Amino acid sequence: MQIMNEKYIYRCLQLARLAEYYVAPNPMVGAILVQHTEQGDKILGEGWHMQYGGPHAEPNCIANAEHAHPQGIDYKSCTLYVNLEPCSHYGKTPPCAELIIRKGIGRVVVGMLDPNPQVAGRGVRMMQEAGVDVQVGVLEKECFELNKRFVCLHTQHRPYVILKWAQTADGYIDVARDSGVPLIISTPLTKQLVHQQRAENMAIMVGTRTVILDNPRLLNTRWSGRNPIRITQDRHHVLPEDSNIFSDQSPTIVYRDNTEWTHVLSDLAKRNIHSVLVEGGAILLQNIIDSGLYDEVHVEVSQYSLLQSVGKLLQGVEAPKYVFSTQPTIVDGNLIYVEYKNGF
Repeated sequence: MQIMNEKYIYRCLQLARLAEYYVAPNPMVGAILVQHTEQGDKILGEGWHMQYGGPHAEPNCIANAEHAHPQGIDYKSCTLYVNLEPCSHYGKTPPCAELIIRKGIGRVVVGMLDPNPQVAGRGVRMMQEAGVDVQVGVLEKECFELNKRFVCLHTQHRPYVILKWAQTADGYIDVARDSGVPLIISTPLTKQLVHQQRAENMAIMVGTRTVILDNPRLLNTRWSGRNPIRITQDRHHVLPEDSNIFSDQSPTIVYRDNTEWTHVLSDLAKRNIHSVLVEGGAILLQNIIDSGLYDEVHVEVSQYSLLQSVGKLLQGVEAPKYVFSTQPTIVDGNLIYVEYKNGF
């Protein structure tokens, strides 16, 4: 039975990822309705939470099953598999636990409990009190990993933080400059992967100098999904009003009076922003590293050596100080280091 439970929860995780770029700040959830017969199991319906504000995975799954079997379903003989605890409160949609009870589903297998205080075991208790056989904790680690951003927001009361930069083989992220073109380190492929990260996270952050020197748009143009919310700092009120980050293509948050990292994280959590990708520059990244308030580090290292190429003609901007304990992968000739901070 445990092997079958894991098989169906794996499928729930696959379904949940179909809406990876569209449900934030909600979690990614998939659901499967399986009927158990003497001849074996039969999948009656599947569903997933498709977009923020829309129906959850459970009602989508049940609707799919009823559409495919208009003659009716013996729900008592069925198990509903779902990677996250069904909700128990009225939000943008009615409680999924209530729907499960009303349909008379005999058994529910849940990957992990919902860390949201509005749920946090209440959905399971509601179903159990109604006589539903509920099992919790199947592939819990995998379920946690899928929704780590959502979990971080509701357990640590801050966004999940990913630090990202690219550097040369000799440890520089740019040349010292007051204007001009930045040092090109990433390849077209690795740039595309950065845009995938933008789609995976709700917000993207850069420092004041990056906005002034590079005038970036900080949009997601090389991957499917929504544009991230743009974040920067402007403690000295020096950002030009016509900077690209102030375009109407995506919201922008600017911290001026209080730029302390703890304040920024607390404020983003209050805005229900569950993740932020920090792309630089070096001072901002180093300050966050020194604070210890981050969850992942992604560094791209090229084979190009700045000092060997230009000697003393140009001064380099040193990359943040960070020592990796993991081995890199090679992508398009560049080394990609990924490290997960032990955690929350």
